[in-house]
Amino acid sequence: MTSEEVRVHRHRPKDRRAQIAATSAAAFAELGYHQVSITDIGARLGITSAALYRHYPSKYAIFAAELFRLAEVTVAAVTLPPQAQQWTPQRRLGHALEAIVAGTIANRPTVALARREARYLDPPDRATLDDRFATATAMLSELVAGVRPELSARECGVRVIAMFSAVSSIGDHRVGLSAKSISALLDSLCWAIVETDLPEPESISDRPGTEVASPLKHELMLRQAIHLFYERGYANVSVEDIVLAADLQSASALYRYFRSKGDLLTTAFHRVTDRMVAIIGPTIAESSCPAEALSKIVTYYASEALTERELAYVYYAESGHLPVDERTPVRTVRRLIVDQWAALLIAARPELSPAEAHILVHAALGLVVDFGRVYGDDEKLCPQRWVIWLMQIALFWESPARWHKLP
Repeated sequence: MTSEEVRVHRHRPKDRRAQIAATSAAAFAELGYHQVSITDIGARLGITSAALYRHYPSKYAIFAAELFRLAEVTVAAVTLPPQAQQWTPQRRLGHALEAIVAGTIANRPTVALARREARYLDPPDRATLDDRFATATAMLSELVAGVRPELSARECGVRVIAMFSAVSSIGDHRVGLSAKSISALLDSLCWAIVETDLPEPESISDRPGTEVASPLKHELMLRQAIHLFYERGYANVSVEDIVLAADLQSASALYRYFRSKGDLLTTAFHRVTDRMVAIIGPTIAESSCPAEALSKIVTYYASEALTERELAYVYYAESGHLPVDERTPVRTVRRLIVDQWAALLIAARPELSPAEAHILVHAALGLVVDFGRVYGDDEKLCPQRWVIWLMQIALFWESPARWHKLP
């Protein structure tokens, strides 16, 4: 038999474009948009770069298309069918929540990509994406208002941001739990967010004023670096940008304190992990039970993260850009912190499995970061007290009697 007779004909899959998009989203979410090349994507698919370019003109085109597709999936999830006019408000909201959770689970890598890397879109594309998600948020707010007509538009909006954050937080981890179990857990959490009554915010005028000292030179450099990383993304910031922002004469002034741009990022990460690790042991020791300890830790973390929201987001989003020798140690400490929170939660709620506890902990941690991004430091729009309360809901919603009362 000749080679002609045994020739195997290879066929391109009909869904090659979708396959490229899904593979790219997973790579971008895992390693970071800037860390992945067209060649890397082709290697994952077993095709050449030239074959990939037949479907997309550039890496950016894949990136933007995936984020736009996720936005449309989200809008579709909150768009009710015509027959919904005959449904009760509870059924309408329930239909939308079920679709949001299902769409998020089905698009986990792209959800992770949107949470961490969307700021790398070109400004016009970012505006388009933000507009589509704003549309979905407004539509879901109307459904919440149908169930809770006594709530103000602001209170409905805060609940919607909390629900989107809790659901999309599953893009932040790979906890092994079936889609059915994840759906049930997140659905119950979303309803708890809808049904909870937010506490009265404290008066801003009642807060004691604090005098902020002028930062030392190295601290000023670090603050400016964190601000630029937050605004532009680490990959889009140069040492020269930091030097200019810190009003330094030259890069040599920065290098007296930091070895590189990566050293600045590492310092920022260690600042967060050191604070989080330092509070856990003493808080457990001084608390009467695990629920009280976890509630106190939540309050501390939320206060810190909202006070330094830019640092909190950089810590959340930029681990992929850490120097190679720092990635494993930092990620190990982060994982240990989550494990400690989950252990306290299981001790307070023994009905939870380890996987369920980890999902709820990630929901709580992601919530404070997302609120910092959406509302900034505007206490009138979303008081810190509300954020802390919603983090408590994310953890303890099934056992309100165990909540540690807020001061």
